Amino acid sequence: MAAPAEYGPSLRGEIEPLMTGVGPIEAALKAGMALQRLADAQCLPDLVVSLGSAGSRTLEQGAIYAVSTVSWRDMDASALGFAKGITPFVDHPVAAPLATPLPDVPTARLSTGGNIVTGLGYDAIDAEMVDMETFALLRACQNFGVPLAGFRGISDGAEELRHYDDWTRLLHVVDEGLARIVAAIDEAAVERALAG
Repeated sequence: MAAPAEYGPSLRGEIEPLMTGVGPIEAALKAGMALQRLADAQCLPDLVVSLGSAGSRTLEQGAIYAVSTVSWRDMDASALGFAKGITPFVDHPVAAPLATPLPDVPTARLSTGGNIVTGLGYDAIDAEMVDMETFALLRACQNFGVPLAGFRGISDGAEELRHYDDWTRLLHVVDEGLARIVAAIDEAAVERALAG
């Protein structure tokens, strides 16, 4: 997770997450360091799950979505002939697929970038929701060969963001929804273990 404001009482009853901080650089740094520690201890996870909020102008506010694909909206080396969203000399698609371990959760495409998107800013984005960390987390996970799943609760986007409270207004709803996701992931893991 990125920010303590997203980590409400419902999630506190389920997990103690790694807090990466806000934005792609903080997320890549903290996730990479944590995965390196786990690799050194020879206990890399089977799956990393990224939880948090996202903005969307079109999706249901307060609802939870699994990330089907994630792209990096800041990367633009098109002047050198690379497709927008492609990091030069790195092998990844513009929209990278993520693991979707809960098939009953609706999916949406996610765009990661270093800015808060609001209002007309959504017009330039080819995805249903936006955040500031998931693509960076994906790159860290790929470096260690660990799959990533992402779940985002829609906290804002239907109206123009004008101040901090416009983002936090629905975080209690997102917290409850994400706690249900964590419980469902735990249940699915137990069922897989029992199935052998």
